[in-house]
Amino acid sequence: MRVEIWGDINCPWCYIGKARFEKALAGFPHRDEVEVVHRSFELDPEASTEPRPVLPAIAAKYGITVDQARQAEERIASHAHGEGLPYRGAERDVANSFDMHRLLHLAEEQGRQTELLDLLYRENFDGETSPFAPGRLLALAVEAGLDEQRAAAVLADPTAYAEAVREDEATAAELGATGVPFYVFDRRLGVSGAQPPAAFASALEQAWNSRATAQG
Repeated sequence: MRVEIWGDINCPWCYIGKARFEKALAGFPHRDEVEVVHRSFELDPEASTEPRPVLPAIAAKYGITVDQARQAEERIASHAHGEGLPYRGAERDVANSFDMHRLLHLAEEQGRQTELLDLLYRENFDGETSPFAPGRLLALAVEAGLDEQRAAAVLADPTAYAEAVREDEATAAELGATGVPFYVFDRRLGVSGAQPPAAFASALEQAWNSRATAQG
C-alpha cells in the first residue's frame, strides 16, 4: 500500500503531522508493506527567496497583529511538544521552499528522501541556523547522504525537477487538497490535517481493508 503525503517545510502542522502519522504507522500490523512517498506543496509559491522572520510574515498573511501571531505560534508549540517534538517557534524564518522541494525529488531518486525531509524539518523548527541560509540547503543534502556534486548541480539549475514539483502540486489540486498536510492512502482515501495518531491508524486500517477487498 502506498501513502502519499503532501507537505511543505514552512508548515508546522506538516512537521507535527509527520510525527503523528509515524506513531500510527509504527503500530500498524502491515507497516512493512506500506510505502510512504512525500509530495510537494508550496504554501506560498510567490514567497521571496530571502528569509524573513516568521511572526511578521504570519501577521501580514492573516491580517493579525504580531502579538496574535506569537500567540498562534505558542499554541502550535504546545501541540509539537505534546508529540515530543522540539519547536523554536518565533525564532524561525520563512522563505520560498521551491528549491527544497526540487531537492527532495532528487533525494527520492537516491533513496534518501525521508532523511532529507527530517533534516529540513529539524533545521527549520529546532536548528540554530535557518535552512534558508546561503549554502545551508546543500550542507543538509550532504548530511542526508545525497551526492554533493549532484545536489549542487540541481540547486544551480532552477529547471531541475521543477516539472516534478509542479506535477505534485497539480495532482494535489486534482485530489481536492487546498492545504497541507494532506495524506492519500492508495489513491482511495484522503485525510486532511495533522490528525491524532488514532485517526491515522483508522485510515491505515480502512485503506488496507479496502485494498484487500478490491484485490479479492
